[in-house]
Amino acid sequence: MLPVCKQDLWEYLQGTQKKIVLYGMGNGADKILAVCREKKIEVSGVFASDGFVRKKLFHGMPVRSWGEIKEELGAQGVIVLLAFGSSRPEVLENILKISGEAELYAPDVPAFGEGLFDRSFFEAHMEELEAARALLSDEESRRIFDHVLQFKLTGRIDHLLAAQSDEERIWEELVLPERICTAADLGAYNGDTVRELLDRSRGSVQRIWAVEPDGRNYQKLCAYAAEETRAEVIPCNFGAWSERTVLFFDKSGNRNASFGQNRSSTLEERPAKLIPVQADTLDSVLAGQRVDYIKYDVEGSEREALIGSAQTIGAHRPTLLVSLYHRNEDLFALPLQIKEAFPFYRGFYLRRLCGIPAWDLNLYVREE
Repeated sequence: MLPVCKQDLWEYLQGTQKKIVLYGMGNGADKILAVCREKKIEVSGVFASDGFVRKKLFHGMPVRSWGEIKEELGAQGVIVLLAFGSSRPEVLENILKISGEAELYAPDVPAFGEGLFDRSFFEAHMEELEAARALLSDEESRRIFDHVLQFKLTGRIDHLLAAQSDEERIWEELVLPERICTAADLGAYNGDTVRELLDRSRGSVQRIWAVEPDGRNYQKLCAYAAEETRAEVIPCNFGAWSERTVLFFDKSGNRNASFGQNRSSTLEERPAKLIPVQADTLDSVLAGQRVDYIKYDVEGSEREALIGSAQTIGAHRPTLLVSLYHRNEDLFALPLQIKEAFPFYRGFYLRRLCGIPAWDLNLYVREE
């Protein structure tokens, strides 16, 4: 059963008497500031981790240290909005330290697309959220779903800390790599996730199609593929999409680069670095060849990539790993899309690795 939401984080911030300060700079901070301006929420300062404090301004505000913020405003008199993400233990430890001294929230702003997962969005999509939750196959998936939903509405990081999964059990119980002979990695980056699959498969994997649209990452992927001897790694330089076309790729997001149409309007002040790239379907690349496992982590293009894999999925019914954290609607829209398009799937499992915010939230889908 979904929670009752009487007040989301943004509504709480509109009513607080405390000073609001940002922790961090970059795209996340730009997005949070844009929302605060729209909702008339005053931001009084910005600070960075000690190693990143320099004499510079961010949106006209001097970048301070946490110690300077505490000295000027007092820890009990501020609300800290975390404006970046990390899964590094030392960074998480520092975030938790600050959260023990002051109110700290991690506002959920989507990596791609528009809008917010706020109370209005939640109430408008309650029926779809209920339907997506009902698809989940075990209590652990529903528990993670509930905590992630609460985090998105409140920004409270304790919900994220409670919604973490054991990575070893994910591989052993859900992916079952020793049963995989052929795989497709959509969003292969430099080959890191291909390497992990081979490390865990105990020699069962024979061939992997590794899809990466970014030219620089693709060069690194090719270098890795040339050296890999455990399996045939086939680098593919295109973006996974619903049809064969040319799209503009925005490289300004570094590893989180994506097609230009996925870019949020809240980043207008940061110029995009758009280059034309080939987009294609997995169906056309595989041309009927069997695949046992497909990973979709394509930076907001999961919906289109799934459409472009429909023939392959229908013919071979592979295990799917689908990222659910790039867009506001991913939490419900992608599971419902998969169930409607491929009704033979019975197993839907939600798992999340550690880190803040709610990144690395993945849906594992199996025929069972």
